[in-house]
Amino acid sequence: MADLGVECAGMRLGNPFLLASGIWGESGESLAGAVRAGAGGVITKSIGAEPRAGYPNPTIETYSEWGLLNAMGLPNPGIDEYPKEVAIALRAGAPVIGSVFAGDAAGFAELARRMAALGVAGLELNLSCPHAEGFGTEVGSEPRDVEEIVRTVVRSTRLPVIAKITPNTTDPAALARAAERGGAAAVSAINTLRALAINVRLRRPVLAHGLGGLSGRAIKPVGLACVWQIYEAVSIPVIGVGGIATAEDALEYVMAGARAVEVGTAIAFDGIAVFERLSRELSGLLDELGYARLEEAVGAAHPSKGNAAPASAGRGAISGAR
Repeated sequence: MADLGVECAGMRLGNPFLLASGIWGESGESLAGAVRAGAGGVITKSIGAEPRAGYPNPTIETYSEWGLLNAMGLPNPGIDEYPKEVAIALRAGAPVIGSVFAGDAAGFAELARRMAALGVAGLELNLSCPHAEGFGTEVGSEPRDVEEIVRTVVRSTRLPVIAKITPNTTDPAALARAAERGGAAAVSAINTLRALAINVRLRRPVLAHGLGGLSGRAIKPVGLACVWQIYEAVSIPVIGVGGIATAEDALEYVMAGARAVEVGTAIAFDGIAVFERLSRELSGLLDELGYARLEEAVGAAHPSKGNAAPASAGRGAISGAR
């Protein structure tokens, strides 16, 4: 079977499937459960400086079989309450990446320092939540702001920093370049797409907050396009996010340029066992296509790579950055 191990952002992953922030990772035990189910690594829910209740219900709506519409409002227990959860997750043995959110560069840096002290392997900066006022897209939609936030965080910690980029912009590659200039070790793309559903009988939005974020199968083409553009624009690794439910979905992202992928909404539909299935099926698919290692397929669909065929026997693994 093909080797799924991959180097990404200074971390060695046994397979490329990361638990995405914001689903299933609300506690240390659920994070550890994702590792036991086969995730190559896990990303915590986004943690802020203070406890946050989030928006009132309804906060989530199933959008047919195509995904989920949600406006949670970044609910979290706050960084003071999170050490015990990280400690439980770390005992599972796979890399734990701490996700943080804040309203400015100084806030991100302080949270990064505190999260780093908990023993996580890396940090993901939530610069892309589409519906939380004062956070996410509101602080991560301009390249100069992304560069400032990332640079400030990088100066505050020795851990690899991953910038999570919004798709709700005219130029995601510009945001990725800004993150790279700021010293990011990797970019993850994408977060949810700003979206809305209306109950015509009640004549009001389905979600209490109104606007929400769309995730799942419906956004995969958008995520792929962003990863494709970002791979062409930067030299740091890219992590693909959005609509990954099958091995072919994952390999599309890899061939578009991703070195790892995050899985979220598929868990809501298929359960946590999706990680084991995805790994098994991806290894088989790579075998079928003649790849001995996943890393050989990274960026393989790009003209700049000559639509790369599987590497010949004995070729060394591709490095962490292109």
